[in-house]
Amino acid sequence: MIRILLADDHALVRRGVRLILDGEPDLEVIGEAADGAEALALAAADPPDLAVLDIAMPRMTGLQAARELTRTCPGVRILILTMYDNEQFFFEALRVGAAGYVLKSVADRDLVEACHAAMRDEPFLYPGAVTALVRDYLERASNGAEIPARAVTEREEEVLKLVAEGHSTREIAELLYISVKTVERHRSNILTKLGLKDRQELTRYAIRAGLIEP
Repeated sequence: MIRILLADDHALVRRGVRLILDGEPDLEVIGEAADGAEALALAAADPPDLAVLDIAMPRMTGLQAARELTRTCPGVRILILTMYDNEQFFFEALRVGAAGYVLKSVADRDLVEACHAAMRDEPFLYPGAVTALVRDYLERASNGAEIPARAVTEREEEVLKLVAEGHSTREIAELLYISVKTVERHRSNILTKLGLKDRQELTRYAIRAGLIEP
C-alpha cells in the first residue's frame, strides 16, 4: 500500500483528489494539509511514502515544502499537482526534487499513473512539460547557458510570500522564528534585488512567481 500525504488549500480540491487516489487498491491517503507548513508537520509525525503538493498555498508553497521535505524526509517521493501550466514552476519543481508535475485539469487521467511512476523512481511529466524540457535543453546546449540562479534566497522567498499575504513584520518574525530586525533586513534586500518599491509591487511579483494566488 502506497501511503500518501495530500496538501492543497482548497478543501473541495482535496476531496476530489482523495476520491481519485483512494479509488485505487494500492493507494491510501493518510493525511491532508491545507498549506505547506502543515504538510511538513504531518510528514515529520508520520512520514508518508509520497507527498502530493499544490504549488500556491498559504504560509508555505508546495515548492517550498518540497524543498524542505527533501532535506528532512529524503525517503519521501514528491509530486507537484498544480493548475499552472508554466515552465518556470516546472523547472523549479525539478530543482527542489519533485518526481513529477501533474496538472489539475487532467488529474483524473494522469495522477494515478504519476503516483506509481514516482514510487518506481521514474519521472512523470505531462506532454507540455516534456516539450519545455527538450526546448530548454536545446537552447542551453546551443549557447552554453546555465539554468538561471534564484533571484532571491530561500529565506527571502519565505519573507516575500508572507509580506504579500498581508502579515505584519512582527507576525512574520514569529512565524519564521527570527527577529523583527532580520525580517526588515530581508525585506529591504528583496526590494533591492527585485527592483521593487512597496508591498503592492511585492504582491504583484508574488502572484507572478506563484507564491500566492491572485
